[in-house]
Amino acid sequence: MNYVSAENLTKSYGIKVLFENITFHINEGDKIAIVAKNGSGKSTLLKILMGKEIADSGTAIINKDIQVVLFDQEIDFDPKLTIDEFMMTLDSEPILALKNYHKSLHSTDHAFIEKALADMEAHKAWDLENEMKQILSQLKITDLEAKMGTLSGGQIKRVALAKLLTETRAEHRHTLLIMDEPTNHLDVDMVEWLENYLNKAKITLLLVTHDRYFLDSVCDIIWEMEDRNLYVHNGSYATYLENKMIREENTNATIDKANNLYRKELEWMRRQPKARTTKSKSRIDAFYETEKVAKTDTRKQGLELDFEMKRLGNKILELKNIDKSFGNKVLLKDFSYQFQRGEKVGIIGKNGAGKSTLLNIIQGLETIDKGEIETGETISFGYFAQKGLTYKEDERVIDFIKEIAEFYPLANGRSLSASQFLRLFLFDDQTQYSPISKLSGGEKRRLHLMYILYQNPNFLIFDEPTNDLDLPTLTVLENFLQQFQGSLIIVSHDRYFMDRIVDHVLAFEGDGKIRDFVGNFSEYREARSREEALEKNSASKPEPVKETVAVPTNTSATNSQKRKLTFKEQRELETIDKEMPELEEQRAKILDQLNNETDYEKIAKLSSELESVSEKLENHEMRWLELQELL
Repeated sequence: MNYVSAENLTKSYGIKVLFENITFHINEGDKIAIVAKNGSGKSTLLKILMGKEIADSGTAIINKDIQVVLFDQEIDFDPKLTIDEFMMTLDSEPILALKNYHKSLHSTDHAFIEKALADMEAHKAWDLENEMKQILSQLKITDLEAKMGTLSGGQIKRVALAKLLTETRAEHRHTLLIMDEPTNHLDVDMVEWLENYLNKAKITLLLVTHDRYFLDSVCDIIWEMEDRNLYVHNGSYATYLENKMIREENTNATIDKANNLYRKELEWMRRQPKARTTKSKSRIDAFYETEKVAKTDTRKQGLELDFEMKRLGNKILELKNIDKSFGNKVLLKDFSYQFQRGEKVGIIGKNGAGKSTLLNIIQGLETIDKGEIETGETISFGYFAQKGLTYKEDERVIDFIKEIAEFYPLANGRSLSASQFLRLFLFDDQTQYSPISKLSGGEKRRLHLMYILYQNPNFLIFDEPTNDLDLPTLTVLENFLQQFQGSLIIVSHDRYFMDRIVDHVLAFEGDGKIRDFVGNFSEYREARSREEALEKNSASKPEPVKETVAVPTNTSATNSQKRKLTFKEQRELETIDKEMPELEEQRAKILDQLNNETDYEKIAKLSSELESVSEKLENHEMRWLELQELL
């Protein structure tokens, strides 16, 4: 089934052409990722498909039988609503059926009750509420009575994502799901859960993401938007890179041929008299076409650069027996680490575990409760934080960079001009002379990143640098950092980025414990998975029965047999503690309905529901006892 057909779409803003005469099709079951530099028109194309923008020319036909759903960066919500109320504002028949069913539980209007039950059946809404709560739980949203206005930006994004996924689940007609950077503000566990969810879901997906592992796991078609065109690649991210390289090589070969012809034709043009024949005029027209191709700029500023980094002394940075707490929450406990020259360290852990606090402590922006910090005299920190760029509204990009220095130093006395360095980070000449206020959000973040690097620090600290950066910029940044000879600390949830850059991991594992792991991000995750599997096996294996002589209970001996629950077990216990009262309440409501029901078909249905809820409650109780015994 065809969902979308677009023919010869063109869109411009002023003199800037975003895309020109692009044609594409979206069919049922397609899972497509869009790859492009910020400012190439990704968001504009999505808005055209949503009907929020109009193309200058061309047509985009959306099948009338499908629903288009968008997960955007901008979230509209009423701050006075609770999370539960916000979730129930979904405009779909299954959600409406669910809301009427809830009302019917407190109603004495038999006609209304019968209609509510019939609608629940007709729209298959019986399991929707549980699925909604499971999605919220996976995204670490558990307090459904919290007001939307009290949530952090990341929490709001996760609630909005849960609402979107519930909407696609609730609507049983054909749906095109459009997602713009869905993995921002998600930790690794959430990203992996979302990957699995989207892989299993029978949906049609159009996705913008910078997370290449996520892209590879979820999508099998890549749209590349570049130089006003749209190129379609079937296959993985690696296939896209290979196809792109072949296309660029072919383009460069065409330009080389045009250059050779251009030189010959230029000589002929100079020799021509002013009065020209019709025959020579056609050759002149061909000359100008050749000139256009010959002067095509496909140069990508290479990163084979010898950086003249500020000198690092023998002493880099050493943390000795650091303690840090906020109230009863312990973030660092007796933490010691000595950073080495050229070391690239990745810091990982749950949101709120203390990663950003450690970065602030290292730079002297946060005090410590106990311990000692020794920083080398030659250290020059470059800190890329999550807060935005500070600039004057009318200041041009090139002037903003030149405020630091006119040139960036290279080895052997060479240098790059500010303009050349901007080109290195994908700012073309037109953009360099534009006001910063006119840049897109992603372009401002790219400029902020470049601003830090252009100051030529010898110790870089990055806090979530990949959020809102496009894939071309990430590739440039990765190549830059691989050649960087100073020390580097990165906090990031981007698994691909971490695997390419870091050789050492400091993992916040809770209660102030930080694990020092030599290896990249994926190697650490594999090691943790093996350990958790061993813990699970040892916990489930029954102890051999031994004949023992009864002795008085010894408290210390009993305590030595106890162990801490794993993270997953602790989360499971919390979920069970929350769900058991809900199941008991649900069971009581069904019993109450059974006692007042006389219709045989309804009694049969309620009996089936009672059996299902009772079984689930019994399983929860058994598992709760097992987890308590482990404690």
